[in-house]
Amino acid sequence: MKRKLLVPLLIILACAFGFTQEVTWHTDMKKASEIAIQERKPVLMFFTGSDWCGWCKRLQKEVFQTQDFERWAKNNVVLMELDFPRRTPQDQSVKVQNYQLQQIFKVSGYPTVFFVNPEKKSDGRMNLNSLGRTGYIRGGAQEWLAVANNFIKK
Repeated sequence: MKRKLLVPLLIILACAFGFTQEVTWHTDMKKASEIAIQERKPVLMFFTGSDWCGWCKRLQKEVFQTQDFERWAKNNVVLMELDFPRRTPQDQSVKVQNYQLQQIFKVSGYPTVFFVNPEKKSDGRMNLNSLGRTGYIRGGAQEWLAVANNFIKK
């Protein structure tokens, strides 16, 4: 009897853990770049206004918070969030880093997503080679991922 209960319980637990694949969104570009170089993956840089931008929230809900995206992200990219909140407190060093990257990539609207290949130079500086950019794409995760794959498969 115990064995009959144990098998279904193990199956339920395995399924539950299989569906909770949480992805990590980094906020430190240096750390995200180092991980990307080590894992030989591009960095997905998500420029967002998390507490005020409606299209950013829509992109999060329709794409970034789906299982399809989480599976894809774990295998293909290192995630980097560059947030520009209006009400949510943010560490000063993160604000400065995000503003500098916003200026470098000439981001003028949100959401903007850049795909970059980080490269460490011999002098220790980091170079971010752009693979392309996108934003919100109507149609959900599959449509968005089709566009993203065009950038990272180059």
